[in-house]
This record gives sequence, C-alpha cells and structure tokens, in this order.
Amino acid sequence: MSVIERLKAVRQTLNVSQKVFAKSIFISTSYYACMETGHRKIKASILDSISKIYNVNREWLLTGKGGMFDTEPPDVKLEELIDIFKRLNGHFQGYILDQVRNLEKIQEKELEKQKKPSLKKRVNTGINPSKTAIQPEI
Repeated sequence: MSVIERLKAVRQTLNVSQKVFAKSIFISTSYYACMETGHRKIKASILDSISKIYNVNREWLLTGKGGMFDTEPPDVKLEELIDIFKRLNGHFQGYILDQVRNLEKIQEKELEKQKKPSLKKRVNTGINPSKTAIQPEI
C-alpha cells in the first residue's frame, strides 16, 4: 500500500468526505483530491497535520508499519455536532436535545418493528399462518 492509498484509507476509515477532510487539515478540496489521485505531492507538513488532528500514526502513513492510529480515531461527526451545539444559545440547545430524544424513540420503535416478524413475512416464507398464529377459542 502506498502513502496515497494509506492517506485515502485514513479518510475512509474516519468516514468523511474529501471536502471535510481537506478543510480540517487547512487545505483546499481540490488540492487534497489531487493528492489522493497522485497529481500533487504530499508535503511533510500535511502529513504532520493529519497525524496531529486525527491521531494518525505518522510512521504508518509513511511506511505502513504499525497501526493506523496512535489512539482511537476521533468521531468526526460527533465532534462537529458538539462544536455546533456549543455555538447555539440555550433555547436552541434545548430544542436540539428534544429532537434528538424524539429521534431516539423513533429509532427504537423502528428496531422493534424489525424484530417482530409480520404475518406477511411468515406467509412469504412458506409458513402456514393459521398454524403459527394463536387462534381464539370459540
């Protein structure tokens, strides 16, 4: 694996776009894209930035030796959310928290729906629903 491939692997492992990654290391998106395609040289200062900002093992970036990260990789989306949240006034922070709680409830309901097999699913799998369903006593 080349330095270019390892650079791309870091970004993909962090699950961020080229735009977000480039912005975080203070270079333009087009410059970063050219680095990933091999059209621009990767400067030592850029490798240093990536290493410091994302806790990437610099030795791994250069040679592939060791692990990708010095410590656990940062959760970039969570850090962005926290940064935005801190800039909001108290009223909007409360609103965001309410919305997140509601989304969590919706997600829990969706997960419960996925766990319960529906009658339609049982019929489609070839199981006779009259034998699997509880029949009321007459």
